[in-house]
Amino acid sequence: MAGEADVNRQRALVGINLILRHLIEDESESSSSDEELDILERFLPDALRVRRRRKVPRLENYVEEVMPLWTDNDFKSHFRMSRATFEYVLGVIGNRLARNQPGRAMISPEKQFLIALWRMATPDSYRSVCEKFNVSRSTALLSVRRVTRALVTLAPALIRWPRQERCQTIAQEFEAISAFPKVIGAIGGTHIHIPAPIVNPEAYLNRKSYHSIQLQGVCDHKARFINCSIGHAGSLPNQRVFCLSEVQDFLGDDNKFPADCHLVGDSAYELHKNLMVPYRDNGHLSQRQKHFNFCLSSARIAIERAFGQLKGRFRSLLHCLPMIDTAEVPDFILACCVLHNICILMGDEVDECLTAEPLEEGADVPNLAEGAGQAAVQGAANVKRDAICAQLILRDV
Repeated sequence: MAGEADVNRQRALVGINLILRHLIEDESESSSSDEELDILERFLPDALRVRRRRKVPRLENYVEEVMPLWTDNDFKSHFRMSRATFEYVLGVIGNRLARNQPGRAMISPEKQFLIALWRMATPDSYRSVCEKFNVSRSTALLSVRRVTRALVTLAPALIRWPRQERCQTIAQEFEAISAFPKVIGAIGGTHIHIPAPIVNPEAYLNRKSYHSIQLQGVCDHKARFINCSIGHAGSLPNQRVFCLSEVQDFLGDDNKFPADCHLVGDSAYELHKNLMVPYRDNGHLSQRQKHFNFCLSSARIAIERAFGQLKGRFRSLLHCLPMIDTAEVPDFILACCVLHNICILMGDEVDECLTAEPLEEGADVPNLAEGAGQAAVQGAANVKRDAICAQLILRDV
């Protein structure tokens, strides 16, 4: 058998070599290639013949017979959410996963969701997923896409900016945690590792020298996302991603920031009256300014927890996503964010030992004020920050 395989392999090499030679020959020499074409006709079928694949062993009835035997703890350890949360989400999106048109029979909505959830919750390859769930690669890919799209339709209802009454509650909770007043959200960014895109790969190369897509998130005191902006290339700085997001347009809008509320972010963002950032540490900060920075950081840690829990629960986001089509990545990430919020609403906590590491702070941004109008905005923001700083010194954190 081995000798026959070697012969076939040799024939394939001869055939490919002859094809290449024939393609580059000049037409004037085509009459002298009859002998080579004759050889091609004899050997090309062997060169193109697909070698019989080894049948990959799959687990029969794994979902139907094995998973029902798992305890609730077993189920959560594998799928990163409780059975109760799984059943709730399946009840919401199940109809979207069922075929509404005649055609080839599909796997059940439950199995589609389990496949997608396994893909999100683990770094396993599609080959491993196919073996575990006894499906083809195309079925696994389709299941992940269908579940992703179904979850993305829930995003407007589950990831939304708080209204005025809710803003007041969030601000009270943030102040109880950090002593920092009038905070309705913490903002930050994180990078999701992706393969090098085919088009313009250098644009996705971040400062840590790997290709990524950025997730900018704003969360409340419970680490629940209230806004997500996903899809910008990894090479962009945080402030530029912020300027391209809808949150930039919210600044100065009293409906979005009632009662002079604000977000808190790190020094990668520009100061605004609706976005408080730390005093730049030039080695000469006063005790009051250091105290301000400490309280702000105590509030801002909510977004670090949000990203940490997101990546700790959906560990595919901790590794390089095996998604060749870069255009599909933002929806996949958003679907994970939707499930993250649902898990928090359901009281379905992720194990703290699996929470990802804290985020690294971005680089300081220079003073970007231009013109009298922008200078006035910056001036008002500085006045507000100094007033909060003076107020905080009287508090015991």
